[in-house]
This record gives sequence, C-alpha cells and structure tokens, in this order.
Amino acid sequence: MTHLIVILREIMPAKDIYHDAVKNALIKDGWTITADPYPIKYEEVKLFADMAGEKTIAASRKGKQIVIEVKSFVSRSPMRDFETALGQYLIYKALLSIDYPEQQVYLAISQKVYEAFFQKVAIEFILEKYQVSLLVIDLDKEEIMQWIS
Repeated sequence: MTHLIVILREIMPAKDIYHDAVKNALIKDGWTITADPYPIKYEEVKLFADMAGEKTIAASRKGKQIVIEVKSFVSRSPMRDFETALGQYLIYKALLSIDYPEQQVYLAISQKVYEAFFQKVAIEFILEKYQVSLLVIDLDKEEIMQWIS
C-alpha cells in the first residue's frame, strides 16, 4: 500500500494551499513560470518541486532561473512543518546541483509565517547553516515582500 501512495504522489503532486498566490506574486514581479509543477529526476528518483520560473536580465539577455517550493505552515506544529520543508528543500537543492547548478532554490512562505516563526534565533541559525533561500510573500496582495538568500 505504501508503494501505491508513493507512485500516486509522483504522478500527481499536491499543490500547497498558497500555491496560486505565490505563482501570481512571481508573475506580478515579472517572472515567467516555466514549469508547474517542476519535475526533478535523478537516477531512479523523481520528485516535484512546486514550480520553476525564469526572469530575463535585460543587460545581459541571460535569464535567472529559480525553483520554488511553497509551504503554508498551517498544521498545529510549525516546527514539524519546518522539518518537512527543510528536508524537501535540501533534497531538491542537492539533486538540482548535479545537472542544474545555476538554478537557485527558494522556500516560499507567507509574510505572517516569516514574522511569527522564521525570525526565531534557532530557525535563523538553521537557515544560515544550511543556506536556505526564502521568498516571503504577502498572500493578501499576492506580492513579493522579500528575497532572502
């Protein structure tokens, strides 16, 4: 039974409840969404990040490419949500570094979650230790508030 669930997850990834708000915020900021979801494949493993985007830098005509993993942090345990999000983020970042080292991976979170949870000293330490890049979104306005690398 477990294998069936894994196979279904690979075929049809579930969208986070804030997926569309994050996507709209990126589009408003001039990004082109190039994949939704974004498949990550290495050897026998296939995973899906929430989306990928590209933005052309006018001066060089070379585009910046990003991969976004959206997390809502709506469970009763923000720490448990963080553990899951960090694990996904690190796995995606590691696998993408093999063939696509130019792609920057971001963890997209709401501004409210950023202010209430991500500014705790222990969380900031972990983010710095593992070089986690954040995309902070105002969900009501569907706007990017901060890029944190």
